[in-house]
Amino acid sequence: MPFQFDALSSADLPARVAKIQRLIPPQVRLIAVTKTFPAAVVRAAYAAGLREFAENKVQEALTKQAELGDLTDVTWHFIGHLQSNKTRKVLESFDWVHSIDSLKLATRLDRQAADLGRQPNCCLQVKLAPDPTKDGFDPAELMAALPALDQLCHLNIQGLMVIAPYGLQPEQTQAVFERAQALAAKIEQQGWQRITMNELSMGMSDDFELAIAAGATLVRIGSGLFGRRN
Repeated sequence: MPFQFDALSSADLPARVAKIQRLIPPQVRLIAVTKTFPAAVVRAAYAAGLREFAENKVQEALTKQAELGDLTDVTWHFIGHLQSNKTRKVLESFDWVHSIDSLKLATRLDRQAADLGRQPNCCLQVKLAPDPTKDGFDPAELMAALPALDQLCHLNIQGLMVIAPYGLQPEQTQAVFERAQALAAKIEQQGWQRITMNELSMGMSDDFELAIAAGATLVRIGSGLFGRRN
C-alpha cells in the first residue's frame, strides 16, 4: 500500500524520528528528505523536532518553502541534480547544495552567489562506483579540478557527497563509503585554502548505518522516516 500521511501516521512520526535518532551518533546530523511529500509532512516533522530538510526538485521545494515561511529556523538542503537554469533559484532558497558535480557548475554557482551576496555551504558530488543513474565527479577528475575549485571565493566547500548504487551487497556499499572517506582524507591532506573536508554527506534510509561506520557526518533519510514514496 502506498504511504499515506494521515492522522495516525502523523501521530506516529515522533516515534519514528526518535528511533532513527537513537541509531545516529550525536556528531552526525540527520537530514529529513521530504521530496514528493507535501508541506504538511515537513510541518509534522518539524513539530517532532527536525530542523534540516532536503529536496531534489527546485519548483517543488519552492512551493513548500512558501507554505512553511513561518518556520524560520529550518535549514534547507538541495540534493538533486542541478540544471544550470535553476542555479540562481537554488542559491536564493537553500542553505546547502550537496550535488555540485562539475567544475562548470561550481563556477556558475560561485559567480551567481557573488551577485546575490550569498555564500552557501556546498558538497562536491563524487561517483565512486559505476552507476548510470547518478551524476558526480570521477575521482581523478575531481583531483584535477581542485586548484580551480579552491579559487572560488563564494562557495563554502565543506566536503563530499556520495550515493551508493542500488543493488549492491552490504560489503560493497561499505566499500563505496570507505573510498569516500579515503578520498576526503587525501584532499584534506593537501591543505587547500578554501576547500575543507569536514563533511561527508552519505547514507540514506537503507544504508545510513554503513555510511556512519565509514565516517558520514550528514545522513539523508526519507522513507525511513516518512514511509515509501509512490
